[in-house]
Amino acid sequence: MIEVRGISHAYPSSDGTSVFQALHDVSLTIENGTFVSFLGPSGCGKTTLLRIINGLIKPSGGEIWIEGKKVDGPAPERAMVFQEFNLLPWRTARGNVEFPLEVQGMGRTERTQVANRALAQVGLDRFGDFFPHQLSGGMKQRVGLARALGTGPSYLLMDEPFGALDPQIREMMQIELMKLWDADRKTVVFVTHSVDEAVFLSDRILMFGTSPGRIVADLTIDLPRPRTTDDEAIKTSAKFIQYRNDIWRLLKRELRAMPVA
Repeated sequence: MIEVRGISHAYPSSDGTSVFQALHDVSLTIENGTFVSFLGPSGCGKTTLLRIINGLIKPSGGEIWIEGKKVDGPAPERAMVFQEFNLLPWRTARGNVEFPLEVQGMGRTERTQVANRALAQVGLDRFGDFFPHQLSGGMKQRVGLARALGTGPSYLLMDEPFGALDPQIREMMQIELMKLWDADRKTVVFVTHSVDEAVFLSDRILMFGTSPGRIVADLTIDLPRPRTTDDEAIKTSAKFIQYRNDIWRLLKRELRAMPVA
C-alpha cells in the first residue's frame, strides 16, 4: 500500500521573494495491485506528487509510506516512466534497458538476459540492437517502459508517458500497457491530462484541483476487465461515456476556478 500523509509542497520563485504552493495537505492511500490515475488541470501538482511518491522530491510537509516504510528517496521497488524518452543516444535499446541494472551492480550476462525479457514484454525483442535514432516515438517509449520493467518494480509510476505520441500510437500503447498490467497486476500510478485515457486505463481516478493542488474527487471506475479484447466496445459503452461526461464536468469546474495570469 502507498500511503500519502498530509503532503504539502511549495516551490520558491527564482528571486526568492514568493512561493508557489503546488500541493496542500494531500492524503490518500493506494491499494496494491490497482491502477490509479491522477487527472487535473496543468499546474495542479499531479507530477509533483508522483515525484514525491518516488522519492525524487522531498516534500515541504507530510510523509509518504510504502509497505510500512517511510520514503526518504528512490528505491528499486519503484520505477518511473517519464513523458520524455530520456534514452541514452549512444546505447542500443538493450543497452538502455541494461543501464539501471548496471548501476545496481548486476553482472553483464544476467542484465542482458533481464533486458531481453523486458524488451520481449513490450514487443521489441527484435530491436535490441537498434539505437534510439533508428526507432519511432512509440518504440522509444516502449524502451523506456522496458527499462522500468527490467528493474522488477512493485510500483510503476508513469508521468504522462504517452503524451508526446500521436493519437493512433497513443491508443496502441494504452492497449499494450493494459496487456502488461493484466499479466502481473503491478501497482500503477499514472499521471495524464486525457479524460478518455484515464477512464480506459484506471480502476480509480483522483481528480486534482489547483490553487493550491489538492484532491477534489475520488472516483471508482467500474468497467469490465480485461479491456484489451474489445476496447472499442468499452469506449463506446454507455457507462464509459457517462464516466467521461461526469469527469469532464468536474474538470471544467476546476478550469474555470483557475486564476487568470
